[in-house]
Amino acid sequence: MNLDEARAFVREHHRAILTTSRDDGSPQMSPVAVAVDDLGRLVVSTRQTALKTRNLRKRPKAWLCVISDGFYGPWVQVEGDVEILELPEAMEPLVDYYRQLSGEHPDWDDYRAAMERDQRVLLCLTPSRAGPDVEG
Repeated sequence: MNLDEARAFVREHHRAILTTSRDDGSPQMSPVAVAVDDLGRLVVSTRQTALKTRNLRKRPKAWLCVISDGFYGPWVQVEGDVEILELPEAMEPLVDYYRQLSGEHPDWDDYRAAMERDQRVLLCLTPSRAGPDVEG
């Protein structure tokens, strides 16, 4: 699967498992909602204090397994390096992220306040490999 095909799949399917690496090298997995930004990166909103954020500060590489809404069916795995975008720079990208997943918010001022209160960051994964490439 090429990277553009993977991005197209993610634009239509937002449920995923994000995998990062713990200090001992073992995987740490989290269910997340994922979108694609204007630069073609896969983006996930999380908190500054989340374990996945701490893991990515030490080892900025992650894997996403994006699944169909019905669970069974097509899926894609994407891996790549991750940049952590923090507030205040993350605010408008967090608004774009919300719009992709849920449409318009009823109160954008309230949304922005919640992003600050929750210490939100945006994880930006630049895809370097996608699959599956074989069936078995």
